Amino acid sequence: MDNSSLELESCTTMRNQFSRIFLYSFFTIGIVSTVVGNFLVVLSIAYFKQLQSPTNCFVMSLAVADCFVGLVVMPYSMIRTVDGCWYFGSLFCKLHSSLDVMLCTASIFHLSCIAFDRFYAVCNPLIYSLKMSQSRVALLITICWAVPMLISFGPIMLDLHIAGVDIRIPEDLCVFLVSRIYAVMASLVAFYLPMAIMLVAYWKIFKAAKRQALQINSSKKIRHRISMRRERKAAKTLGIIMGVFLIFWMPFFTLNIVDPFIGYTTKVVVWDIFLWLGYINSSLNPFLYGFFNRSFRRAFLMNIKQLLWGLSSHEDLSSSTVSSALHCLRHSLSTLSVGALSLMYSCILDVSSWIVASTLTSPRPPSLRLAYSLRVLDLGWNPPCMVRSFRVLTSVVCISSFGHLIIPAGYLITGSA
Repeated sequence: MDNSSLELESCTTMRNQFSRIFLYSFFTIGIVSTVVGNFLVVLSIAYFKQLQSPTNCFVMSLAVADCFVGLVVMPYSMIRTVDGCWYFGSLFCKLHSSLDVMLCTASIFHLSCIAFDRFYAVCNPLIYSLKMSQSRVALLITICWAVPMLISFGPIMLDLHIAGVDIRIPEDLCVFLVSRIYAVMASLVAFYLPMAIMLVAYWKIFKAAKRQALQINSSKKIRHRISMRRERKAAKTLGIIMGVFLIFWMPFFTLNIVDPFIGYTTKVVVWDIFLWLGYINSSLNPFLYGFFNRSFRRAFLMNIKQLLWGLSSHEDLSSSTVSSALHCLRHSLSTLSVGALSLMYSCILDVSSWIVASTLTSPRPPSLRLAYSLRVLDLGWNPPCMVRSFRVLTSVVCISSFGHLIIPAGYLITGSA
């Protein structure tokens, strides 16, 4: 979404050659990182079934919007910012402005949907699966794309966004001037309403997490405690993402409302700075997810290795994953407490999720592959908690393409609820 002051004379390139080369290099790095980072998010979720949760459906759609920001919006904005000119005609200027408004608004809408999804997951866990069905997720994603399209292409292509603004703009400039009414209404819909939804959702998540942390004690169900720790961590992560979103988009949308009321006197350089701050948000989202989410981090590593070296990276990942899980198991078996046994159960789940990932990334046909040896143990366990039985029986753990840890003698490591 771009705007400018009333400096509407024909463009002249004011920057020297060194400045232009530096700025083009700097912006190109940002564009490439935006496209590649968001493409890896899309690829990871599409490729790994264990990442295909309702929340990650929103994340995937968000990454698509951010990827298109890097592909079709940022390159032309870069040329306009560096050269101070528009070389592509007035019709493409309208199209570019429409895509800019639509994709940036869609990105913001998806962040509010992610916050809404986390609110239900943390505050209403018993009805979450009912509320966040596949059809409802699809409906919300459709809204995230349809509403931005309505407030962008229609008004801009029909010049409704400058109704009442009597200013002639040269064809060699692409200046997105807006009327007071459009500035207020579009900013409310595109930014302030989603921001309000996110603030309310994260505030309620914070209060619920704090309340539940006080209520949960050693007598509570083990799996519930593990689940709540996971949800609180996710809420903190998404809260950081929202904080970044506010820092990078708030200046632009504040100025977007103020500028029409002060006679469009804001300097072009100020608009450019605030505009590119907003674009940076699209660049940072995939790195925030990759840094805070272990599953995404593993998927990123697999995809990067496959894209750069054409290798199947599950073998490298298997060693560290299984070794850490077995270290966890040995610690649990040495204590045999209820808490340690729950830790042992979570370790098996961790190895199982690696199995799914390795199966999906393996180019070879279904087979059994030797992973690690376990010490002999026959443990019967039936505490009054959600995990009613757990049995580990020896020998050698093999990894099946069907996603099980199998003892060659025919026994299966299980944990039933």
